[in-house]
Amino acid sequence: MSDHYDDSSELSSEAMIEYVSVRIGDQLFGAPVNSIREVFAPQSVTAVPLAPSEVAGLLNLRGRIVTAIDARRRLGLPPRDADDAGMALGVERGSEIFGLIVDSVGEVLRRPRAELEPVPAHVDARWRSMVKGVHRLEKELLAVLDVSAVIGSTAKSEAA
Repeated sequence: MSDHYDDSSELSSEAMIEYVSVRIGDQLFGAPVNSIREVFAPQSVTAVPLAPSEVAGLLNLRGRIVTAIDARRRLGLPPRDADDAGMALGVERGSEIFGLIVDSVGEVLRRPRAELEPVPAHVDARWRSMVKGVHRLEKELLAVLDVSAVIGSTAKSEAA
């Protein structure tokens, strides 16, 4: 074995971004791993009267009250089947925890930071406000979610 230290692996890890891949409708999204606290199956979501339409309700996550946000509603997509609860990404914002409900959660994907491309100009303005950019994959595009923007606009509308 050599005593030579090779720091290229450190450099390459800094040049890579890890995403939790999720499906919302037919689109593959990536949520930066560092913005996700946990992944869980939402159960017993209680509707909140007069809440904004994207707020699916409240749920109890190990003793903490969590606001559940429906990503489909936020993106203007049709609702999922009533018997499909989906999965949720636990996101912490300040002292609050939000559950971003998505259709499914896939694997963690590592992509080179340098390959992140701007959101195409023809994309709907609502989507553009919640997507940081896109990565080209072999068979489809990975739209990178701006989790703060998705959660942020809901948090602001709740405070209003």
